[in-house]
Amino acid sequence: MLAARYLSGKSALLALFLLFAFTVAALAEVSFPKDKMRLVTANRKVHELTVELAVDPDQREQGLMFRRSMAPDHGMLFDFGETRRVMMWMKNTYLPLDMLFIDNKGVVRTIREDAVPFSEAIIDSGEPVAFVLELNAGTVKRLGIRAGDRLEGARIPGR
Repeated sequence: MLAARYLSGKSALLALFLLFAFTVAALAEVSFPKDKMRLVTANRKVHELTVELAVDPDQREQGLMFRRSMAPDHGMLFDFGETRRVMMWMKNTYLPLDMLFIDNKGVVRTIREDAVPFSEAIIDSGEPVAFVLELNAGTVKRLGIRAGDRLEGARIPGR
């Protein structure tokens, strides 16, 4: 009887491990196209960025989860295909991030700095937006980004 309980407990752990491994493998299969974008600050400084695009549900669901590093001039742009209130979180995300909540014309509306890795706390746009740009934590301060600055690129329809 004890051996049967031990085996079933061991089997349950094995099943959980395999489920986790398959989930991680499935997430790793999601690929992200890249694009060049420009962040233009109020004082007309232009910062060139390479962004990965999260445009479909699988890409948006995975985002930057499980990543251990990201180049300083890189980011991830979440394109929601509509303007709406957006709520993000940091579950399974190793990197501390700055999040720029951007309207459909490319204007930065809200900024949330230093999102805490692995936190399940909701990070709310506070108003309807079309995009979220995630950057390494500290980028907002380093580049002097403020609400009202603009993101420009092929995905942003413009003024």
